[in-house]
Amino acid sequence: MRNRFWRLDAHPQGNDRFDEALSLCEEETAPLAEGEVRIAVEWLSMDAGTRMWMSPRTDGYQPPLPLGSKMVGLVLGRVSESRDPAFPQGTMVRGFGQWAEQALVTPALAGLEAVDETVADPREHFGALGMNAWTAWVGVSEVAAVTPGEWLVVSAAAGATGSLACQIGRNLGARVVGIAGGEAKCRYLLDELGLDIAIDYRGEDVAARLATIEGGVNAFFDNVGGPVLDAVLPNMAHYGRVAICGMIAGYDRDSAMPGPASFDQVLMRRLRIEGFFIPDFLERGAQFMPRLRDWLDEGKLTMRFAETQGLENVLRAYEGMLRGANIGKAVVRL
Repeated sequence: MRNRFWRLDAHPQGNDRFDEALSLCEEETAPLAEGEVRIAVEWLSMDAGTRMWMSPRTDGYQPPLPLGSKMVGLVLGRVSESRDPAFPQGTMVRGFGQWAEQALVTPALAGLEAVDETVADPREHFGALGMNAWTAWVGVSEVAAVTPGEWLVVSAAAGATGSLACQIGRNLGARVVGIAGGEAKCRYLLDELGLDIAIDYRGEDVAARLATIEGGVNAFFDNVGGPVLDAVLPNMAHYGRVAICGMIAGYDRDSAMPGPASFDQVLMRRLRIEGFFIPDFLERGAQFMPRLRDWLDEGKLTMRFAETQGLENVLRAYEGMLRGANIGKAVVRL
């Protein structure tokens, strides 16, 4: 059986021209080893965090991918071959595989799990029931510890994780501010997600808008870092909490980002800042799912999907996601 896949040939420079760093290759599939599973991929998830895996940095949250290896990402599809009795042929699964038509995984290392096929739109296993939703739930409810009536600010609020964090905060009774780029995204946050405030960081003074919140911001769910974090910290309430989910402002760097310009506010306002990474919580997924599924079924948790067709168009979808070209979750359908 032939298999097409994307191979990482070089470390990308910036967030465009990925075609100079990755190439679409083809191979003959090898027989499975004991315990391995092969997945006929139906959808690929485009996630900003994978950008760091392409860099040579060794101080990230996981080692860089070796040059010459298949590009790794979240996949959703059906088991086509299996040497693991827990995942028989035909099972619909999600896990960390490869940007490929056929993903080869060892289940325990891939976080592989069978998904619920009663969900009307299978893409929701990348959306309201996926790891972006798990990330949003942990970040909002546990790390930021949001309570009813508090002010929650979310950066990259119209993206996959950010839009879910906004909705979860709203569902938990918080007053929610979304920071996003462009008028269309801000209208989406206000009109479709029901946020209290939307701030266009491209056309507005973020710090000045946040300064109008009486009493300050109680919790900040940050996907971005950089200047956005600088704008929020001086506007936090005393004893506020900052959940660091992502640092997309620095994923294309080959060295560490500088610290926040307003870092002294951590002391002055007695803030708690905590970074978290959802693979640390994968074993708890069953705890999150009932609440998320109820909200999905009730229409209280929604996801917009920006779908691109074809494995050959992965780089276009990936670049668009990193540029913030889409609202919601970027996926590629094979």
